[in-house]
Amino acid sequence: MRKLVLFMHVSLDGYASDSNGGLDWIPYNEELEKYAEEVVAEVGSPVYGRTTYRMMESYWPTVLDNPDASRHDMDHAKWLQDVKKIVISGSMDNVEWNNTVLIKDNIADEIKALKKQPGKNLVIFGSPEAAKTLLELGLIDEFLLTICPVILGGGKSAFRGGGEKIRLKLLSSRTLKSGIIAARYELEK
Repeated sequence: MRKLVLFMHVSLDGYASDSNGGLDWIPYNEELEKYAEEVVAEVGSPVYGRTTYRMMESYWPTVLDNPDASRHDMDHAKWLQDVKKIVISGSMDNVEWNNTVLIKDNIADEIKALKKQPGKNLVIFGSPEAAKTLLELGLIDEFLLTICPVILGGGKSAFRGGGEKIRLKLLSSRTLKSGIIAARYELEK
């Protein structure tokens, strides 16, 4: 059975974006890019919330027509064009990006059915609101967090709210030269 894995960059104080929705605090460099490539290699289908999906949809298809795109960007754009993408949104009525499925209702049942299919894992990329919903529904199996060496003091978090305590077990971790801690956790059983 496939797992639903959350892949998210977070600040030391647990925010996934700054108070303006920005991500420029993430020290994105070649080493983090290689780590992200390792994560993408285990993805059967990326999962997005509405905001992240729209951002991805507006950018990555344009890379395919850009003769100046890097090899990495071109490879990623081709992968995204072909891979089955999942969008979780109660407010969207349709999706137009190639090979995209919209889950609007019955989220728990739809995700459970996708997890039962053969193949690589379903991976949520960022998408704090969708992650919050999936976490509340008890559907996330693993957490891949890149903990960035910055304190934002506010912003958007997938982990805030009045929910119950969730205990995690560390599966692996490594420190990147930029100071990012890349950690993988699973739900403690």
